[in-house]
Amino acid sequence: MIGSPSWARRLLAAVGVFGLAFLTVPLLIVIPMSFSSARALTFPPPGLSLRWYDAFFGDARWMEAMGTSVIVALTSSVAALFLGGLAAYGLRRGAFAGRGWIEANFMAPLIVPTIIAAVALYLGLAKVGLLGSLFGLVLAHTILTVPLVIMVLGVALREFDIRIEQVAWSLGASWPYTMRKVVLPNLAPSVFAAWIFAFIGSFDEVIVTSFVAGELDTVPKKMFNELILQVNPIITAVATLLIAFTVLALAAVAFILGRAGKLQQTLS
Repeated sequence: MIGSPSWARRLLAAVGVFGLAFLTVPLLIVIPMSFSSARALTFPPPGLSLRWYDAFFGDARWMEAMGTSVIVALTSSVAALFLGGLAAYGLRRGAFAGRGWIEANFMAPLIVPTIIAAVALYLGLAKVGLLGSLFGLVLAHTILTVPLVIMVLGVALREFDIRIEQVAWSLGASWPYTMRKVVLPNLAPSVFAAWIFAFIGSFDEVIVTSFVAGELDTVPKKMFNELILQVNPIITAVATLLIAFTVLALAAVAFILGRAGKLQQTLS
């Protein structure tokens, strides 16, 4: 029967496979084109060459944009990890009125369309004179990535037994000592995962960056500008490098969280 659970599972699996194929097909086109020997975007490529990677690494403007992206992503992800970690701990361990509203406010950047957040950040940074500055860009990216940290660490803290902290306090340990010696070592895999998500979220951000960065260029912003002006084949090489970085980073997160899960199962 169509309404049977087996048919429902098959339909769900088919939708999942279709969605995965829909997301994968563009990658199967962009990646081979990044190794093309043609002077323009051509698929399938007439030959293989690293000319567009050489052009990317040999272009001072792209390297400057890469440096800006790394600095902004590294700084904002560390700041988001610190602020988001404190917020996640307070939301999970605290018992106070309005906690649900505060948590919803923290999650707002993940729900509100990015263009609305971009306009709000543009107006806010313009009022305080930080529009177009590196500090303003870092601040904007930190605001955007804090919810990712809260989401990841909130789940980890929910599963972490609070009695372990209470035992440390009963033995005379201070809160900072308990956090440094008890909580953080146990949550290290989740902390690393939260930082990776924040770093990738900042590095890949283009809409907010286009609004608040001014003359500063990041890699995603420069890619967007290049697509407006002309279809530059260098973009395929940059896109392939970003895809490879994201896949490797997520694989590292999956590996570390998997090892942590196996270790907990062994200890239990």
